[in-house]
Amino acid sequence: IVAVTGDGVNDSPALKKADIGVAMGIMGSDVSKQAADMILLDDNFASIVTGIEEGRLIFDNLKKSIAYTLTSNIPEISPFLIFILASIPLPLGTVTILCIDLGTDMVPAISLAYEQPELDIMNRKPRKAKTDHLVNARLIGFAYLQIGMIQACSGFFTYFSVMGEHGFRPDRLIGLREDWDDNAVESLEDSYGQQWTYDARKELEYTCHTAFFVSIVIVQWADLLICKTRLQSLFQQGMYNNALTFGLFFETALACVLSYAPGTDRVLRLFPISWRHWLTPLPFSLLIFLYDEVRKAFLRKQSIHGWVGKETYY
Repeated sequence: IVAVTGDGVNDSPALKKADIGVAMGIMGSDVSKQAADMILLDDNFASIVTGIEEGRLIFDNLKKSIAYTLTSNIPEISPFLIFILASIPLPLGTVTILCIDLGTDMVPAISLAYEQPELDIMNRKPRKAKTDHLVNARLIGFAYLQIGMIQACSGFFTYFSVMGEHGFRPDRLIGLREDWDDNAVESLEDSYGQQWTYDARKELEYTCHTAFFVSIVIVQWADLLICKTRLQSLFQQGMYNNALTFGLFFETALACVLSYAPGTDRVLRLFPISWRHWLTPLPFSLLIFLYDEVRKAFLRKQSIHGWVGKETYY
């Protein structure tokens, strides 16, 4: 890669021909500025390094924000797939999904824009613009097929825990959807012979929606932490992003408000859940964090060109 600097009219052909033409912002002529790819506003060559670092940081943080946002799509979509395929009562409602996408996930996703650069950001080779896209297959695979699947398992485990606590074992739920949603059925039996009216069933279903929603919020804690870095460990990067810390508290506080505030049961169909159901997703959240720390340890040991990097480094 050839970079050419210049400030005069005579430098314009070389500035245009070079891979990167750099013109002077103060002393440079208008012709040289038009021919250049980059203009140094302060005429300081050290600004080139700063500009490259800022550009890489913006690209990095956009990737991190996209990875964080995409991950929760799997635990949001999978309940509807299982609802159709296994004919179980709906684990997660559409309004609840909006609460996640337009509520709890918004501030954390934006906070990643304020993340500080990683230690290796200036040691990387230049990005190939034609192949190294912002969203690539590895990012999709990591967000959907790895972290997203763990989050979906967390949501379903919480859903079946709530159902089981109220008498509906998993084998009883399969194929139950038609009777469950039939308001003419006022004596539906659970796994232990207890009879449930239509209104009682719906209240339990909405309680499951809340539990599934809380589960996604809790596993998104870990997702936000692992998205802070693409290569470095969280312990190397540190927790110096105050916007991200605020995002963690914000999504938790909003989840509490939506779950327990008066009136949300009527407006959003979110019914209060027991404190035990806040603990159910925690092992999955810890699993996500540990899995990603091990993955990044392999990346640092093998470099991003090893088999782990080729499959997971986005």
